[in-house]
Amino acid sequence: MQLIATAIPDVKRLEPKVFGDSRGYFFESFNQRNFNDGLGETLTFVQDNQSRSVRGVLRGLHYQVKQPQGKLVRVLQGEIYDVAVDIREGSPTFGKWVAEVLSAENKRQLWIPAGFAHGFVVTSETAEVLYKTTDYWAPQFERCIRWDDPTLAIPWPLDGITPVVSDKDKQGMLFADYTHED
Repeated sequence: MQLIATAIPDVKRLEPKVFGDSRGYFFESFNQRNFNDGLGETLTFVQDNQSRSVRGVLRGLHYQVKQPQGKLVRVLQGEIYDVAVDIREGSPTFGKWVAEVLSAENKRQLWIPAGFAHGFVVTSETAEVLYKTTDYWAPQFERCIRWDDPTLAIPWPLDGITPVVSDKDKQGMLFADYTHED
């Protein structure tokens, strides 16, 4: 697997080596040693999460305080537009965002370090998303920035449809109201 820096260098796109023939394909989706070597640090994943959603479902932009999570995101079926927003206080890319199209077809993954808000929208009929996290889910520390925040101005590929957003995500804060919590 190759780790490729995005416009925010700490966020990495992972490109696997896929071996295919008439029988199908094979690829190594994760290798802890290669991942750590590519990042230049040692991380441990403690939880895997999986979701299934239909076209237009938009989840995010989520993050946790006190127990921030790094996330390694991949798509098992379908396609998503995956977004990471830098909310690290003092970061030169604070308030900037990057996005990647992740799909079962391209087999790419996105590494989103702790200190980023994360969200995605499903662009195929359905999508199954799997992501590994570096800390446990802690609902008491979960926060949300609005997906349609005017300051961030993320051009979600909605193709004229109204996104399906949870009530919790509709209550997300504006980025202008974001303050770092210890």
